[in-house]
Amino acid sequence: MGTVYIIQEDAFVGKTDERLIVKVGKEKMIDVPLLKVEGIVILGRATVSPALVIELLDRKIPLSFLKKTGKYLGRLEPESTKNIFVRKSQWAASGESTHAVHVVRGFVRGKLKNYRNLLMRRSRKNTELNLQNSIDKLERAIAPIDSTDSINSLRGLEGAGSAAYFGCFNELINSNSGFSFQFRNRRPPTDPVNSLLSLGYSLLRHDVQSAVNIVGFDPYLGYLHVERYGRPSLALDLMEEFRPIVVDAVVFNAINNKLLGLNDFVTEPLSNAVSLTYEGLKTFLRLYEQKKQSKFKHPVLKKQCTYQESFEIQARLLAKYLMEETDKYPPLILK
Repeated sequence: MGTVYIIQEDAFVGKTDERLIVKVGKEKMIDVPLLKVEGIVILGRATVSPALVIELLDRKIPLSFLKKTGKYLGRLEPESTKNIFVRKSQWAASGESTHAVHVVRGFVRGKLKNYRNLLMRRSRKNTELNLQNSIDKLERAIAPIDSTDSINSLRGLEGAGSAAYFGCFNELINSNSGFSFQFRNRRPPTDPVNSLLSLGYSLLRHDVQSAVNIVGFDPYLGYLHVERYGRPSLALDLMEEFRPIVVDAVVFNAINNKLLGLNDFVTEPLSNAVSLTYEGLKTFLRLYEQKKQSKFKHPVLKKQCTYQESFEIQARLLAKYLMEETDKYPPLILK
């Protein structure tokens, strides 16, 4: 089952015996065993019963709240794992320590190499695309990573690489799809492509933060993302290498294969925020869940795993490095 997504407006979310129940009025929309639920995401407005809240905490099932535009609002979290040794190592590495610089290099290298590999794959499949300039810019951002000792400088390389990637993002969208991309915008997203990216990244945050909590980290102490009140910086750090290989891949699949069309989006008249219709949202969530449950061979473990499993795998590899059980943190890079 994995994650349950609740998109029905004004739904009632509760439990009956050992089952998760979602109703709209008297109509039962969802009825699944809690044993199969790994997480719940509510998009929009819903009422959650106190009995279910207690059950979710007891079963350590996270519950996240998002707006229909994908804006992350917050989450119900069970008690953190009792592994104090992971958090102790995490805090000991804060600042500009050797460990902090090393993991930031890994996060940035993983993200930019996955960006580059995505562009190279598309370039091989479609020789008419002119992506070489962006690939060269990414290569120039990747080259100095291992010799860069300043976290701020590594942030600069990440920014330069991301700018190169999004600078050619529109070329990756089939022209006959009706969609186009000019630049990255959010809070709120004001076009369909940015709407999908924002929603996808919010869903990814829910999944990665859950993995971070399972392993025992403090999600609010990160290394690449600066500390800010209420920001789960470590979850955002670990998200970076997954953005292109999970969310962007889902967005391109939805658009280029015409699984979503422009009529699947609506615009809010005052804020110009763009979001998916009810049917469009169902389609996108199905594609995202399918991607999470698809398998690949993990380059470090050399075995098959799902993307959902890889979130926790990467968090555990990070913990092993910070606890000095291994000599490096290997980011997830897929060719």
